[in-house]
This record gives sequence, C-alpha cells and structure tokens, in this order.
Amino acid sequence: MKDTGFTTRLVHADRILNAPENGAVHQAASKSVLFEYKDAQGIVDVFQGKKAGHVYGRSSTSSAAALQNILNDMEQGVGAITFSTGMAAISSTMLSLFKAGDHIVVSHFLFGNTRSFTETMQALGIDITFVDVTDVQNVIKACQPNTKGVYLETIANPVTQVADLSAIGQYCAERGLLYILDTTMTPPSMFSAKSVGASMTISSLTKYIAGHGNVLGGAVVDLGTFDWSSFDNILALYRECDPSLWGVTQIRKRGLRDMGATLSPEACHDISIGLETLALRTQRTNQNALTIASYLESHDSVAQVYYPGLGDHPQHFIARELFSGYGGILSFDLVDSIDPIAFLNQLQLVICATHLGDTRTLALPVAPTIYFEASPEQRAEMGVNDNMIRMSVGIEDTEDLIADFEQAFAHFC
Repeated sequence: MKDTGFTTRLVHADRILNAPENGAVHQAASKSVLFEYKDAQGIVDVFQGKKAGHVYGRSSTSSAAALQNILNDMEQGVGAITFSTGMAAISSTMLSLFKAGDHIVVSHFLFGNTRSFTETMQALGIDITFVDVTDVQNVIKACQPNTKGVYLETIANPVTQVADLSAIGQYCAERGLLYILDTTMTPPSMFSAKSVGASMTISSLTKYIAGHGNVLGGAVVDLGTFDWSSFDNILALYRECDPSLWGVTQIRKRGLRDMGATLSPEACHDISIGLETLALRTQRTNQNALTIASYLESHDSVAQVYYPGLGDHPQHFIARELFSGYGGILSFDLVDSIDPIAFLNQLQLVICATHLGDTRTLALPVAPTIYFEASPEQRAEMGVNDNMIRMSVGIEDTEDLIADFEQAFAHFC
C-alpha cells in the first residue's frame, strides 16, 4: 500500500498486512497464552529463532504481531515491538541496549517520568549527560569516547522545545551513535523520524496512536538506519540473524521476554482500531491548538504561551520544516495575579486530567503535579514555571473551547 495515502494505508492496514481469518477486516484478539506444535521440532526451531512463530503469550501473540506489523509499516522500519506502556518501552529498550560504563547524551527537557528513569540508569552505572538539545553543538560537546547513543524527545513536554533533530541525526551518523527518538508528541501522521536519520523510535501508544484515553501501550520501532554490527553491546547469541535485526531481537529477548511488560491482546486490538483515525485526529488537534495558542497569546491574563506554531517560538522554523503540523500540546503561564488551580476550577468543558493525545481537551497545573518531584532548580532548567498550565488540545469545536476559556477568564477580570 505504499502508493496510497497515509490514512488509506491505516484504514486498510489490518486486513491487508495481517489477512485476518474468515474475511474479517480486523485481527481478532488472541487470548491463548500457549501454542501447540504437532511436531516438537517446530517449537524447538521457534525457540532458537530459526523460524517465526509463537511459543508463549508473554513473548508474542498473533494480536501483538498484527499491531507490530502496522506500526512498522507506518514508520517504514525493519521491526517493531509492543509493550504494556510507553514507560515499559523506554525502560526495556534502554536496559536491553546499554550497560554499566556506557555514556548516553540525553535531553534535559525530558518528561518527568522519563527523567526519573534516567536516575535508575545512573544508579546501574550508565553515565548520562543532560544537554539542551535545541542546538546540536551541545550534543557534540557532551560526547565522550564511551558515548553509545543520544536519546531525546522531538517536542518536549510541557514547554514544547523542539530538538535540533536533523543536525543531531547527521552528527550521530558521522559518529556511529545510536539515535533514539521519543516521537510520542509527533506521531507518523505528522513526522517522519527516518527523515532526520533516527535509528529507533519509542512512543507511548496510549497517546495519539490509540487516541481515545481507553488503553495503555508502548512501542519501539527499528528504522533500519543503524549499523548494529558496530554496536558491541549486542550479545553473541543475537548476532546469528540478519544484522539489521540484531537490535530489535535483543530488545525483544532481553527487554520484552525477560522483563515481561507484555501488551495484552485486547489492548493490541483497541490500539489498532484507534490508529485508523490517527491522521484525521492529529490534523484537527493541530488546527485547534494553533487557534487556541493564538487566542491565548493575545489575552491580557496570559503572560507567556509555549507552542511551536507561534512565530515567536524559538524553534518555530525548525518545527515548520520538520512537521506537517505543530502538535496538540501547548502550555501557558498565567499572570501572577491568577492562581492556576483557581483558574482550572472555572473551566467547564476542558477537563482537568493528566494525559495527552485524547479526543477531549485536557489541562493541568504543571509544577505541583507532573513536575512535583523535580527540584525548583530542575524545573527552572526545563523552563517550567510555577503558574504554568499544560493543555492537550482535543478535537472539539474550536469556538466552544475558546468560549470556555472566555468564561473562565471572566472570573478574574
């Protein structure tokens, strides 16, 4: 389906890529944990990686394989692996590929939970340097002889800094570094990770991919751009297959199988249904977010708006070049005289909740919630202010969202 449009590919991907039984257009949720082999040699061959197949539900099922096929096709990669959550995808990938004594360059704008996990990696002996990834020079200066990779988010949450993605990708290619992008904020409907030379993408399927706030999931996709033969952390046991699959094989074995964060068959099914409308949803949220950001920017009760679609955003031109839209996430600082919690309590349509990429518009006070564990110094480094509100813009009618803000602001004027 490479000659068809993106939405057409997604709508028909399940039936074409996976050929469900009995003419079904969706792959059924396979709830069997075990798989029978009439010939015992068959299970031996699957265990040893000599042929494809399922042996135990923790490692693989037809439901997971079907979703992985669609995700891999979206990214035009060489292999995808699904996990029970986005954080499971991050932690399983990192702990599968890096070991004590390695060094990784990481964005210091990382989202709170991911930043917390980097502390776990440091405790295990993995050296990490945090840098401002909006400028490739910071990445270059941070690299050391033992640097193995670079890890960052395309658009930071919640202050929306945009990484210098193309320049960093070029540098990683020159140095032979593994370049891992968290693309949760910029799904394939609005960004091609391959175009900037990324080695792998990690994403929370819970957010834009599934899109409806009803299922958890995570994924990693190997884009086939990295030379795994130069990566000495791949165990000899996993060097028997095609070299382009060494990375994804080790993550599947050491990460998914050994750590056990398996995505359930029911979740696989729900996510595959949700992603059929991915392009339509992201287009609408991007349009809504830009309109609302422009509205907030002109409001007297707002001190600052953070959104890549605004002309005064520091990385506006990078975002315009790389993405087909500017995303559905924006943040804004209220003026000092308005308390963020009091303001949020006045909103009637916008929901106060912690989530992203939903069909509904969500908002929350940043500092006392998702960045509560960060020190004031860390929050300042990331650009998080005490009166900041983060929004995940949904697909509602834009005029209704603006009307809700208008009536909420009226209580403080």
